[in-house]
Amino acid sequence: MAGKRRDKSRVKDLTDLYLSGNMEAQGPEARQRFSQRSAQAQHRKMEQTALLRAAEEAEIGQTESLPTGEVVQVYSLFSDVEAGGVMRLCVVRKTMAKVAETSLVVGDHVRFRDIGSTDEQGRPEAVIERILPRTTVLTRADSFKAIEQQPIVANAEQMLIVLSLHEPEVRWGLVDRMIVAAQSGGLRPIVCLNKSDLAGRAGGDIESATEVLAHYAHLGIRCLESSITSGAGLNDLRDILRNKTTVLAGHSGVGKSSLIMAIEPSLDLRIGAISGYTGKGRHTTSSARRYRLALGGLVIDTPGVKLFGLWGVTSENLPRYFPDVENGTAPQWRLESFDRIMKSLPREEH
Repeated sequence: MAGKRRDKSRVKDLTDLYLSGNMEAQGPEARQRFSQRSAQAQHRKMEQTALLRAAEEAEIGQTESLPTGEVVQVYSLFSDVEAGGVMRLCVVRKTMAKVAETSLVVGDHVRFRDIGSTDEQGRPEAVIERILPRTTVLTRADSFKAIEQQPIVANAEQMLIVLSLHEPEVRWGLVDRMIVAAQSGGLRPIVCLNKSDLAGRAGGDIESATEVLAHYAHLGIRCLESSITSGAGLNDLRDILRNKTTVLAGHSGVGKSSLIMAIEPSLDLRIGAISGYTGKGRHTTSSARRYRLALGGLVIDTPGVKLFGLWGVTSENLPRYFPDVENGTAPQWRLESFDRIMKSLPREEH
């Protein structure tokens, strides 16, 4: 047993040395095996350290005259920021990060300062000096009670809520919650019933779904039916997305990624790993990512986000998001949605 413990200890020691970039201190066989990967890791670490140090040491001055860009993706300490068609690898100034009321998210408009260096892909590197005020914000639900705000998308205009009758089966209560999440964040909700070509297999469910969509439409919520197989609704969807910034929402399997790729075949929204700078967040992430559409407009995918938060919604103001409940025209399923959400919300303190 003692021998096994020593062997495990040695493996752990070698692993620690490799991760720290100090394998050079070992014998010739170890150096030969790990030298290349160790050198690459050390090089990445040096570049990371240099960029972070630049963020601390860059001269602090007036920010109003600095160029502005839009955050495309955030991962680890770094972010991709697009400005004038050029993508930059950025970090937030350390002093700003300490006093910021909220963290950087996709869609944020920022002012940045170029530092005169580039990453291994040739992208300019910069320091984010200021996050500009947001017009809308979409939050992640840390819990139904949403005690703390966890923003994930800023400055989007609308949310496309994609659902299907089967595979997976639609849950109208969750659709209602997504609608409230969009409206409470300042976004326009749009409900898209996808896989309409499967309606024949759904039996009476399609009639019920049609009634639900009609009720949403009566409340002023844009609704449409779509099918990648038949092409139904794709032209309407193009018109909805054109020249707008749209957040995609919906559970896995409803076809939201395939739906967008049917409109924009060059996109691949199914990739879960970031394809950016090696060593700077190249891990599968649940963060949002923004994509540009050739027809004009942007879509923001939110992989891993199954439920959005109801930030700013309380038991006192929830009725404003359910006008049909207030005026007595709500069907039973809407009353049940209202009651479930009401029970999950905190009460305002007076």
